[in-house]
Order: sequence, then C-alpha cells, then structure tokens
Amino acid sequence: MSPTPQTFDAIILGAGGAGLMAAAAAGNAGAKVLVLDHASEAGKKILISGGGRCNFTNLNIAPDCYLSDNPHFVKSALSRYTQWDFLSLVESHGIAWHEKTLGQLFCDESARQIVQMLLDECRRGGVTIGLSTPIGEIAHRDGRFQVAGATAPRLVIATGGPSIPKMGATGRAYAIAAQFGLTVIKPRPALVPLTLGGEERLFNEIAGVACPVEARAGQARFNEAALFTHKGLSGPAILQISSYWSPGEPISLCLCAAASDALIEAKRRMPRAHLKAALSELLPNRLADALAARIGLAAPLGDLPHAELERAAAMLSDLTLHPTGTEGFAKAEVTAGGIATEALSSKTMEARSIPGLYAIGEAVDVTGWLGGYNFQWAWSSGAAAGKAIAEAVRAG
Repeated sequence: MSPTPQTFDAIILGAGGAGLMAAAAAGNAGAKVLVLDHASEAGKKILISGGGRCNFTNLNIAPDCYLSDNPHFVKSALSRYTQWDFLSLVESHGIAWHEKTLGQLFCDESARQIVQMLLDECRRGGVTIGLSTPIGEIAHRDGRFQVAGATAPRLVIATGGPSIPKMGATGRAYAIAAQFGLTVIKPRPALVPLTLGGEERLFNEIAGVACPVEARAGQARFNEAALFTHKGLSGPAILQISSYWSPGEPISLCLCAAASDALIEAKRRMPRAHLKAALSELLPNRLADALAARIGLAAPLGDLPHAELERAAAMLSDLTLHPTGTEGFAKAEVTAGGIATEALSSKTMEARSIPGLYAIGEAVDVTGWLGGYNFQWAWSSGAAAGKAIAEAVRAG
C-alpha cells in the first residue's frame, strides 16, 4: 500500500527568490506551505548575483523597465509589493546595503544574507523546505495537485528559466505549463553577451577594452559601458540591449556624440598627426587603433577634407554592427519569454483556466532590465501569489 501523501495548503516548486518569497508570504499569513527543489541549496542564483553581493532591487523600478508580450501585466504586482517594501524587509533583518550607479542596491557583505533572510522568513511562517528532491511527475485530480509524496489544492511554478544551467537551471517550468495547457512564449537568452563574425571580428582583437557608449537596438537606448570580448560584445550596455535585439538585426554604438567637432578641432590643432592620434584622445588606445584601421584614412589630418572627417565622425557616433548571435543560456543572466501572461491573473499570478495553479518569477514572460529589476519581479510576483494563496486558505 502506498504511504498517505503529506497534505499542504500549497506546494511551491523552486527554492529560488520567487519561490521563497511566495512561501514566506503565504506561510506568515497562515498557510501550510511546502517548497521543493532538486538543488542541494536554496537560492543558488541569488548567491552568485552581483559579484556575490546580490543586486537585490533598484530604486528606479517602473513597469516600462520590463519586457513582456503584455507590457501592462507587471503593473499590479510591482505596485502592491514595491522596492521600498523589500528594502524595508532587508533593513528589518539588519542587512547593511549600499547604492551603486543607476539606483542599484547591493548588500554590503554577502548575497548569502538575502538567502538567509528569506529562509528565516520561511521558518517564521512554518514553511517546510525539501531540497535535493526531484519533482518527478505531477498529478492533478479532484482539485488537488500531487507531487513528490505531497498533495495540496494549490501549486506554484517557481522553477525559473533555463539561464545559467551550471547552477541547475532547467526549462521544467515550460513542461509543467504545457501539461496544464498554458501557452509558452518561446524562451530566449536575455541580458546576454552578443557575438560578432565576418569583418567585425576585427574587434575581437581588442578583447578586454571597455568604454562608455550609447547602445541602440530598434527604439531601445542604453547609456552604460560596453566591453569588447574574444567572441564579440558584453558589458552592461550590451547586456541591456541584448534583450531588445532580434537575430538578423543590427545594433549601433555611439562612442562619441561630439565626434565631428572633436575631429575638426584635432585637425586644427595637430594637422600633421594621423587619425589614430585624434581617436586616441576620445577613446581607449586599442579601440582607437582598431577604428582607425577600419576607417582607413592614411593621410595626415591636415590633408583630409572635412567630408572624410565627417565620415569618420559618423562611425564614432553610429558604429553599426551585425551580431551573429548570443552566447546563449549558459551566459545569459535571465530568460526572456516563458509562460504567457495572458494565461495568468496579474493580481494573483493564478492560471485562469486551472484554479490553484500559479506561475511566478522568471518562469513567466516578464524580463527586467539589468540592475536589480529581475529580483524585484521575483519579490513582487512571489508576494502576489503568496498573499493570494493565504487569502484563499482563509476563505476556505
């Protein structure tokens, strides 16, 4: 005879940021919650984030900082559990923090403090956490979900996306969604380095060079640093723009907005110098060398007509590149696409067609900017589902 399954009010699949947040919110409001994860440690992606200090949110959280097929979907959760709410929780646990550029908030000490905070909140709410537990098959009958020897009327998909597979990430969320008839927007790597090929491999030779740029893809614009790599491009500006880039489309970099005036002034000041010398005043030396070679003007500046200088300036202000692809899920910080938001309530994260089934965090078709935005989505969507579960339990 099979052992009788343990009964809970909710089973949460995934002990990452979103799953732990949902568990804490539900547990502290009176629900009996079980969290299951195949990993041996909770919050593994949190632990490696922000160089080990966890960029846990951003002061500038706003709905237009997120990509989704439905750009309005994030508004409800983000407004009901804000960056200020999470910061208050951080401070209540005595975690010291600091602000870096562009509103990014980090722990002074360690990302482990955020994981421990979430585990402490779960412990306070009586949450049961089962690590190193394969999820296996999921059954659903008579209004209850059964998984890994436990049963509950509510199941939360919080298993994330396939980005950073070395940390144990999988696409299991999409298989579960498909099992229950939920649409999945094709997942793709986001916040990911881009690769270059063909003639643009010229820039691979200056790997390690970084400089501030305005990176552009379509209508998207980001002013941050770009980094040239052995494979192509990385750095904050490139990671940001990668979420908006589509295969086959170009991107452009503005390396110097005032290049035209700068080159004409350089011609006046040092007419016997060559273009490389003028570019070195504006850009890192190795990048200046590579661009001078690409532009191909051999004569001294004083011998160059203004039209040629304008052509060179145009490249500096709008360097068009044609990425051949990305470095894939292995190097992607997050996943774009996922469980379609049209299938979910924006207030509760519950599936419209399957009562008691919820999806949160990176598993959902919501992708934030670099800089703490995706963690805030984990906290906000997790809190929304956790509170909804507790309300449903109280309602009987």
